[in-house]
Amino acid sequence: MGQLVTISGSDPLRGSWEHKAFVPTPLPHAEPELGGATYRAVAAAGRALAALDATARRLPNPYLLRMPSLRTEAQATSALEGTYAPLADVLTADDESPMTVEMREILNYVAMAKLGFEWVDEERPLTLGLLEDLHGRLMRGTALEAESGRLRTSQVVIGWQPGAGRDLTPVEAARFVPAPPGDQLRAGVEDLLTWVGTDHTDRIDPVVVVGMAHYQFEMLHPFRDGNGRLGRYLIVLTLLRHGLLTEPALTVSPWFEARRAEYDDALLGVSTDGDWDTFLTFFAHGLAEAATTTRRQMLELVKVQETLSERVRGSRLRSAHALSVVDLAIAHPSFTVRTVAGELGVSYGRANVLVGQLVDLGILHEVGRGSGTRRFAAPEVLRVLLGRA
Repeated sequence: MGQLVTISGSDPLRGSWEHKAFVPTPLPHAEPELGGATYRAVAAAGRALAALDATARRLPNPYLLRMPSLRTEAQATSALEGTYAPLADVLTADDESPMTVEMREILNYVAMAKLGFEWVDEERPLTLGLLEDLHGRLMRGTALEAESGRLRTSQVVIGWQPGAGRDLTPVEAARFVPAPPGDQLRAGVEDLLTWVGTDHTDRIDPVVVVGMAHYQFEMLHPFRDGNGRLGRYLIVLTLLRHGLLTEPALTVSPWFEARRAEYDDALLGVSTDGDWDTFLTFFAHGLAEAATTTRRQMLELVKVQETLSERVRGSRLRSAHALSVVDLAIAHPSFTVRTVAGELGVSYGRANVLVGQLVDLGILHEVGRGSGTRRFAAPEVLRVLLGRA
């Protein structure tokens, strides 16, 4: 599945070292030979994605559900990389003034995702420039910001070999050593982007295309940090590019987060043994479960929207804007009065009165003060997003 190339360097404590790094071969333009179980898993993933997309298409405004999904994905994908904040805090955080470094990094994912979705909406091809822009946005304000937004210029390593002694250098003790920086890395990334932009319709199942592309990106590990988060985001972006989704409401990382060791083993198995079956079966199961869970949550949010709207209609509140605030509460897990004023095109005073009236009805409640500004949310929306009965 690739070649081992010699790398060398010097460790301040242990002196000079020499080791091997793995450079994956370009992806083939034919489908790998796969077993029956893998094909059945791939077909099930395709059906689940189609059901999710059909549900999104039937909604009056599927965009309403994009931000809740994005924040949920941001929390889970960051947790996989060791940057953690409770989901409830992420859903209600002030994106203008995050309270912690961890929260800033998590919300960077949301800003990055918006950038990528705009790119795909304009039907522009995936390019190295886009990847670098996405990575730069993801790492903004972090300790590695200065080294971000471009392909890495230093060697990175992944994991720790079981039983590796502490007398080894990090490179020697690593479980996996991706391609060294330089021409081979750049060529590998550019080849991957060309491959993703190629029409494989008659040769490779689209779910398999997305899985193979994900494997290749993670093996190249093109950036100093953030490869896992960016790689999982590219799953959704590639699904959009290949027409498997029309609305990027899919939340994939919670499933992978719960199975981190199996995920890592399945990726490594392709590199060491060419075991596409295990990885693609695992990957397809993940897509199917994620699509099914997202669709269920989508339908639950629609029910909440209908329930809250009926509560407004049954009240003495007669403002034509009240139902629009309900829609806004579905689309934004938390928001400020100023957000309401901007979205509805009304004065701050009018927006403040509307929010207060919906608080009195029990539809909204205050969830915190980011930068001293009151933030509001619909408890029923948070209940669905947090998976609470």
